[in-house]
Amino acid sequence: MDFNKNELSIGVFDSGMGGISVLGDLMKLMPNENFIYYGDSNNAPYGLKSVEEIVNLSINVCDFLISKGVKGIVIACNTATSAAVKILRKKYNIPIIGMEPAVKPAIRMAKNKKIVALATPITLKEKKFKNLLKKLNIEDDIIKIPAPELVCMVENGNIQGEKAKEQVENYFNNINLEEIGAIVLGCTHFVFLKDIIKNVLGYNIKIIDGNLGTAKHLKNILKNSNMIYKNNDNQRVEIYNSSNNEKMIELSYKLLEFIIKQDNIA
Repeated sequence: MDFNKNELSIGVFDSGMGGISVLGDLMKLMPNENFIYYGDSNNAPYGLKSVEEIVNLSINVCDFLISKGVKGIVIACNTATSAAVKILRKKYNIPIIGMEPAVKPAIRMAKNKKIVALATPITLKEKKFKNLLKKLNIEDDIIKIPAPELVCMVENGNIQGEKAKEQVENYFNNINLEEIGAIVLGCTHFVFLKDIIKNVLGYNIKIIDGNLGTAKHLKNILKNSNMIYKNNDNQRVEIYNSSNNEKMIELSYKLLEFIIKQDNIA
């Protein structure tokens, strides 16, 4: 393999800001790698679009990332993964890594109680998620909560304060929290709201996301393919966004700083 290929950046994309939570974990786990992030905020949220629309948008973003020169792409979006990952893997000849709601580890954490899957409508309706529940034989133990409004909260930078707390509370008003053992954050946007969710629900309910698992999976693939960038002491991150609003880039870096400060790499 051409050594120079190892020095190419890793592409990461999401329907908007949510995937920055994955980018932060990738950066901490692989400090020698460079990254290019693309947030498609102009088309967010993906969770309310048709599968065909999501596939076309995902292809457009991947074409952009490949034009920039990347050695692999992380679909840092559960919705885009559900709708488009198979098509993207057939179309491109580089590693394409997707997200999956962390239901399996949540089963252990829930200790025979019910599990809430907090995600976008598309993720919860897609066959990929249904097949996962069927495979694990826990269809009756999952409470599905579609929460597209939380995506919009993060896109607007509302990750703290009363407004965010009230929105989270609205989703759990009719849920008996004593029956809940774990919450699966099935959308990368929701990771930014993890502290608020903990405060609303109580710290005895475990909250889990698939970000770190995805980061470790990519690292293993690059390692097994001899594509690790080993001699880079100056990690570089480029962030792009489909929105014409310049403040979106500024907010992106603020959210990245927020995630980098979180101690969630183990």
